[in-house]
Amino acid sequence: MSDVRMNGLVKTYPNGFQAVKGIDLDIGDKEFMVLVGPSGCGKTTTLRMIAGLEEVTEGDLYIGERRVNDVVPKDRNIAMVFQNYALYPHMTIFDNMAFGLKLRKVPKDQIKKKVTAVAEVLGIDQLLDRKPKELSGGQRQRVALGRAIVREPEVFLMDEPLSNLDAKLRVQMRAELIRLHKEIDSTFIYVTHDQTEAMTMGTRICVMNNGVIQQVGPPKTIYQNPGNVFVAGFIGAPQMNIMGASVTESEGRIFLQVKDDLVELPAATQEILRDKGYVSQKIILGVRPEDTFIGEKGIKVKVEVVELLGSEIYIYYRLDGTQYIARATSENDVTMGDEIFITYDSEKLHLFDAETENRIL
Repeated sequence: MSDVRMNGLVKTYPNGFQAVKGIDLDIGDKEFMVLVGPSGCGKTTTLRMIAGLEEVTEGDLYIGERRVNDVVPKDRNIAMVFQNYALYPHMTIFDNMAFGLKLRKVPKDQIKKKVTAVAEVLGIDQLLDRKPKELSGGQRQRVALGRAIVREPEVFLMDEPLSNLDAKLRVQMRAELIRLHKEIDSTFIYVTHDQTEAMTMGTRICVMNNGVIQQVGPPKTIYQNPGNVFVAGFIGAPQMNIMGASVTESEGRIFLQVKDDLVELPAATQEILRDKGYVSQKIILGVRPEDTFIGEKGIKVKVEVVELLGSEIYIYYRLDGTQYIARATSENDVTMGDEIFITYDSEKLHLFDAETENRIL
């Protein structure tokens, strides 16, 4: 078994700074878990504690059935792929990939067999005699992955491994990692600040902020049902529009008042807001750009910027000093300076408590 369990995991540095604040997380055997969040959220520190590169201040860390708090990195049977590849410049690609096996005294014929097989899978079998400086960024990253794979670890740890690659190559390598995960059939724990990587790669996502887990779940679930305002604003590209709104009742029906417009809500949503006492209260409204439409009535706004992205456009507008985004097809003849009416898909609104910022529905 190569599951990873964290119970009340804390990391406090000598200066008193607490980078990780008592997280509980179970990562299943053969799962692809992505830790995602902004810089400084504690995701890399968590990964380094799993690797044994950072000491655990409090809590328990298990890999399989073994508590590894005090186990040195080399005895944890994990492999880590770093952002900067960490290849030995004086060694050939073959020797870089074989290095860990040589340290473990694996017979030479087995080393050659394993390295060659993995190099073929990664498409770098023609590069084994070269040095790292002769390779492109994408090729170096494949070598770093290959070095980890040949060791056949219980858990693969990856710290933003694609961040140094150009946009096109990142897309290719994302697909490569998804394929490798299915082929290798091992546990992957992947750290990134890029929510697009998280959404496309992870079987589950763990969203972190300020050393605390905000939400854990499958990408689709987190996208469709963000648990709080932070997750709602962080997951999605472009990000969700977050604004203030008021819950108001008229003639027995409940509406959301957004600026001067009343948005009628589905019957089920009305019932929940009434039962939970939100009538006549202020709440936080979240609406994704793709659920924002240009109509003949609604909220009147002035277009600040229009971005053309082939088949679609992003329309930037401002409400009460805050900029928001609507996504539309490029058939819409909208230009900078136009005044338009904005409406929202009432079935896909995200409502949050104004004080706790937690999801209401």
